[in-house]
Amino acid sequence: MNTPPPPPASHRSARVAALAAAVCLLAAGCSTAGATSDSRDGAGRAGTARLKVALVTHASPGDTFWDLVKKGAEDAAAKDNIDLTYANDSDAAGQAELVRDAIRQKVDGIAVTLAKPQAMKGPIAAAKAADTPVVGLNSGIDSWQSEGVLEFFGQDESLAGRAVGNKLDDLRAKHALCVIHERGNVALEARCAGVKKTFDGRTEMLYVEGADANATAAAITAKLRQDPTIDEVVTLGAQFALTAVKSVQESGSRAHVATFDLNQDLVKAVESGDVQFAVDQQPYLQGYLAVDALWLYRTNGNTSGGGVSPVLTGPAFVTKANVASVARYAARGTR
Repeated sequence: MNTPPPPPASHRSARVAALAAAVCLLAAGCSTAGATSDSRDGAGRAGTARLKVALVTHASPGDTFWDLVKKGAEDAAAKDNIDLTYANDSDAAGQAELVRDAIRQKVDGIAVTLAKPQAMKGPIAAAKAADTPVVGLNSGIDSWQSEGVLEFFGQDESLAGRAVGNKLDDLRAKHALCVIHERGNVALEARCAGVKKTFDGRTEMLYVEGADANATAAAITAKLRQDPTIDEVVTLGAQFALTAVKSVQESGSRAHVATFDLNQDLVKAVESGDVQFAVDQQPYLQGYLAVDALWLYRTNGNTSGGGVSPVLTGPAFVTKANVASVARYAARGTR
C-alpha cells in the first residue's frame, strides 16, 4: 500500500496538467470554502483515468450531518473523474460488511469512518491484502494509524470537547448535561470526556437512542424536569440540539443549549439565540479531502500528513457574533 501503482502511460501527460490544475483549485479552495458544482467545468476537471472510490460511513438514517460529508465527497469526485459510491450502516457489523463489498467490487480506494475501530480491523486488513488504499475520516483519530489507514481527515474530538468545557466556564455554566446519541461511538465519548476534563462545573452524561427522535426528546425532557440545576445541555449533533431546544421549552427548564456540528437549521437557531454556539468540524471538507486524497495517492503517490499526522478540519466555534459568515454556505448545503 505504500507504493501506488503507476498511472497508465496514455494518461501521463494529462495527469501532469491535471495535477497543476488541482494545485490551483486546492489553493483557491482555502479562500472559497465549499465551491459549488457549477465551478467544476472545463480545465478544473481532472484528465486522469477514471477511478472507482467507495465512501462508507456509520451514518444513521435521517442524520443530515452526513449529507454534508457526502456533498463534499461528490464534489471532489466530480473534479477528479471518480466514480463514487456511497453506503452507510450505523451497525458496526453492517458497516464492516459494506467495506468488504467495496473490496469485492475492486474499487481503487476506500474512505471509511472509524466510529467503532475494532469492527473495522478485519475489513481494513482485507483491503490492504487486496492492495486497496484506505483513508479515514470523521471518527477514529486515535486509532487510524494502528488500523493501518493511510491518512485521516477530521477533528480531534478530545481537543474539541476540552474547548467546549473552557467555553462553558466562560459562560459561567455550573451543571452540564452531555447527551450521547450513540453508545460506543469513540468520537462521541471523547467529546463528552473532553468537556468533563476542562469544565469546572459538573458534567453529567445522558445516553439516548439517537435513531428514535421521540425517545431522545422524551429522555432529555425527563432529565431536565428531574434536575432543575442543569443549566447547559450539550448535544453532539445539530439535529439533537434542535430537539434539546424543544425539551428545554417543554420541561420549563432555564438551561441553555450548545452543540457540536451544525447544519442549515442549526445556523438559524444560533442566529435566533435558541442555541448558544456550535462547534464546526467542517463535514463537507472531510468528505472532499478524503476522496481527493485517494485520487492524489493513486495518481501521484501523495499522503497528506505524511501518513503520520492527521489533517484537522476543526474545531471552530460558530456563535451569534460570527454565524453570518457561514450562513450563506449553509444555505446551499456545504456547511
